[in-house]
Amino acid sequence: MEEVRRIMAELDWSPLWISMKTGVVATVISFFLGIYAARKSVQAGPRIKAVLDGILTLPMVLPPTVAGFFLLLIFSVRRPFGAFLYGNFDIKVVQSWAGCVIAATVIAFPLMYRNARAAFEQIDINLIHAARTLGMSEFRIFWTVVMPTAGPGVTAGTILAFARALGEYGATSMLAGNIPGKTGTISQKIAMVIQDGDYLTAGVWVGIVMVIAFGMIFVLNLVLGRRMRHIKRW
Repeated sequence: MEEVRRIMAELDWSPLWISMKTGVVATVISFFLGIYAARKSVQAGPRIKAVLDGILTLPMVLPPTVAGFFLLLIFSVRRPFGAFLYGNFDIKVVQSWAGCVIAATVIAFPLMYRNARAAFEQIDINLIHAARTLGMSEFRIFWTVVMPTAGPGVTAGTILAFARALGEYGATSMLAGNIPGKTGTISQKIAMVIQDGDYLTAGVWVGIVMVIAFGMIFVLNLVLGRRMRHIKRW
């Protein structure tokens, strides 16, 4: 225990801060993009929906390093789009915190999208028709009828997206690198100290991640439990 306390006292907390702020920003972006994409997917025809769903879900089934490879092809300053961003707006995504956010968003987005889409598909269409007969606008119907009804699924997607963004490693390592104090996340820190043979420090970081993960699962169950108290279970 004394050794663990010493490590905790000497620990550089920047990977936790970088991972947390990356996870929060990536989750916010994934939330709005996922909600928008899920709504469009539900309203699309069967063929368009199949193609759209395949494209948007692809990062979830591909290895993260494959996603990181494609992100490098897009944002590298040696490629047209990356060179355009850097030359005209002085924006460099590779080996920057913006790269962490983009990589985490790409990997976390499918979880938000899939959960939101599944929740939207379970909504009774009669609720929408009833709201329209009352003269409500489509915007108001979506945010006052659709979103509250789909709340448990959307909440689950949000928390799972945050958890995935927090623990992202492969795509982040390829796009943002592992620069201490800038792009070095918890996952990269764990991998680095294990390579150095420091299993005790790695264990401390693993314990921190497990506490955060358990806290998110606890919050998820608590929120969903409150929302579903009125539902009778068999």
